[in-house]
Parts: sequence; structure tokens; C-alpha cells
Amino acid sequence: MAEKAQRILVVDDEPAVVDLLAYNLRKAHYEVVTAFTGRQALETARLNPPDLVLLDLMLPEMDGLDVCRALRRESRVPIIMLTARGEEIDRVVGLELGADDYVSKPFSLRELLARVKAVLRRAQPESPAGSPSLSGPGGLSLDTEQRTADIGGTALELTRLEFDLLYALLNNAGRVLSRARLLEEVWGYDYAGDTRAVDSAIKRLRARLRAVDPAADGIEAVRGLGYKFKREQI
Repeated sequence: MAEKAQRILVVDDEPAVVDLLAYNLRKAHYEVVTAFTGRQALETARLNPPDLVLLDLMLPEMDGLDVCRALRRESRVPIIMLTARGEEIDRVVGLELGADDYVSKPFSLRELLARVKAVLRRAQPESPAGSPSLSGPGGLSLDTEQRTADIGGTALELTRLEFDLLYALLNNAGRVLSRARLLEEVWGYDYAGDTRAVDSAIKRLRARLRAVDPAADGIEAVRGLGYKFKREQI
């Protein structure tokens, strides 16, 4: 029996963009559903849950940020934001709301498809390679087989991306990991451009750790290099 195609919800108010994306995604053997407004996107996602959402920022009725916020309250579906805006703040807010990645218009279809493939691959419920469990300061504990994390018995509600990011840092405690390496290991692609996605994800992750116990946050920014989890705290 052939493997079921992964379903992608394409949300954009420009029919030409929707048609272009749908055509190329179907050529790449994905199932595609579409929406042209924010409210339609939410209704479609609830009725026919997708495996990934390609979400434009500028939408009628509800903008992409509101849609992203609403989706994150209801599910952990991977979200890639599409934006034609030049302002960095829009990208940052989207990432802080829980989007997994973003692509700026005009975009390369080859790059977009690579991002889609990488995000979907990361969303698969596979354990990271390496130790099946890790521990950190403040009672921090990761179980890679169950893909769960807790601090002193209090569960951490992490997205797939946040879990993989915490694992990568904790598994390399004491070593500085560059943003490029984190993009490769966690996001699943080699991208030499804007690494804002890493900084935003680190910010969210640190906030989640500190909300339970500030002592569990062993993440340290190393100026000009990247991030590390401080070994001496373990």
C-alpha cells in the first residue's frame, strides 16, 4: 500500500500565489488544501487537519499572526510563515508566536520546498540520535524516546522544535554551537542567510525553562559565536 501523502494547507489571499504553490507541492507528491482568508484557514485546519501550514502574513479578516496564535493554542502543527514585508519585527513576532520557520517573498521554489521537507521531517516522532535521556540543572530531564521534558517532575510543554533545540544544546553541554550548526541539526537544512529563527527559538525556550525554574536555564549566548549549555551547571 502506498504511503499516504502529507497534507499541506496553503494560506494566501493572492490566487496566483496559491496556484503556484499548490501546483509545485502536488508535483512534489504532497496533498494540498487551500484557504484565502484567515478565518477560512482556521476552519479548514480544524475540519481537515494538515501536516504543515504555509501561512501568509497579510490576510483579510484575520492576519497571519492572529491565525498563527490561534493555531498554536489548538495544535502543534508545523507552520512556515510567508511574508512580503521588509520589517524584521513581523518575522520575529511570527517566530515568537510559535511559527517554525519563515520564507520571504519573492522566494525560490527550490528553497521553499527544501524548507517544507525539512520541517516535515523534523515533525516526525523520531527520537534524536544519541543518549535516550539527558539531565540538566534544576532537575531538568529529557526523555528522547517519549520526547518529553520536565523540571523536577513538572512537565515542560515544548514544541517539537523546542524539544530538539534543547536536546541539541544539552547533548553538547559545554560546547558552543553556532547558529548555522543549530539550523542544520535542529531545523534540518543548511542556510547561510538570516538566522533570526534560532535567536527567537532560543528566547522562547529560555522563557519556558525559567517559567518553571530559573535554575534550569543553563543556556548561554556566546557573543559572535552562538549558544551553549553551561556544562558546570550539570
